[in-house]
Amino acid sequence: MRYADSEKLPAHEEETVMEELFHTRFCDLFSIRLPLVQAGMAGNITSPQMVAAVSEAGGLGTLGGAYMKPDALRQAIRQVKELTKKPFSVNLLISDEPPQAAVSPELTDWINQMRAEVGLDAWSGEVPDYVNDLDECFSVILDEKVPVFSVAFQLPGRYGQAAKQAGMKLIGMATTVAEALALQAEGVDAVVAQGGEAGGHRGTFSVGPSGNGETVGMMALLPLMADALPDTPVIAAGGIMDGRGVVAALALGADAVQLGTRFLACEESLAHRAYKEKLAQAKETEPQITRAFSGRPARGLSNRLMETFARQQLTSLPYPLQNSLTREIRNAAAKNNQAEYMSLWAGQGVPQLAKKGSETAGEIVESLFAEARQVLNRIGRLG
Repeated sequence: MRYADSEKLPAHEEETVMEELFHTRFCDLFSIRLPLVQAGMAGNITSPQMVAAVSEAGGLGTLGGAYMKPDALRQAIRQVKELTKKPFSVNLLISDEPPQAAVSPELTDWINQMRAEVGLDAWSGEVPDYVNDLDECFSVILDEKVPVFSVAFQLPGRYGQAAKQAGMKLIGMATTVAEALALQAEGVDAVVAQGGEAGGHRGTFSVGPSGNGETVGMMALLPLMADALPDTPVIAAGGIMDGRGVVAALALGADAVQLGTRFLACEESLAHRAYKEKLAQAKETEPQITRAFSGRPARGLSNRLMETFARQQLTSLPYPLQNSLTREIRNAAAKNNQAEYMSLWAGQGVPQLAKKGSETAGEIVESLFAEARQVLNRIGRLG
């Protein structure tokens, strides 16, 4: 069926058109209208309002549960349930207990330099205790009967087994074909193919003590993964910001797309005001990969904290010890509106945010597929 770019349809007819054009097996499996996942961005970004709005608009909203305390996670899940009856997901980051690590004099000096620049006293020298709430948070997810559970950093393991036994759908993240095949062997219902363009933490299972993790570009990774997993839906993530990216990902073999950066500046986003201001001014060369904030490679807008860490060629503590070590710096920077010391996670498509203006999460979903429809019509005319 062909629809003209300028054709204006009643809202219910427009929804039907979108479903006809973009319906995939991912939609059937996850009981959603449109093949879109809003990324589970951790660190107080994904509000219940954002998650619910995406699900109400036809996609799969995702609550970033990592770093949340169990009681706060339960409250947020219940808020989502109050706002929508549609399926939604909760994402957790799976990590092992970190090994003991000594803090080098160079890292200590850098920490104290950053602390001083945000108005904090010198560091006590005591590495914060590692508090792992993963079991408790997962118990909350089970108790609340969340429809979809998603994980990153590792195989879902016993958490995935318990989620499947409870009737949940399960999503894992991979940065290589080998990781995707390992996820498939554990029975995930879909695999996120995280391209090197993606913002936030790299999902590579084993990142080692240094380096950026695996960063295969989406154009190369996605068709390889789709070919390797013909019976498992693949979700494309990395650099997708508009309808052109949606169509390209589907053409390359994806069953759905996952977007994080596009939702960072939406009205329901909890991202700090200074963070949103930096996003609106960012260039495509600014998102860089660093271990400065958390100890695990992650892509964000370059700032003073990242640049000084790189210039001094420092080695971070293992994740999540480095995350604990820099938390006070990041919190103080947020209070002071000092974006130069905050983690500003963003993908390489971030400059497109500058021309989007103020948007709600639901409007983003609608505009993505309206743009995608126009792209399909243009391609049809070229043919």
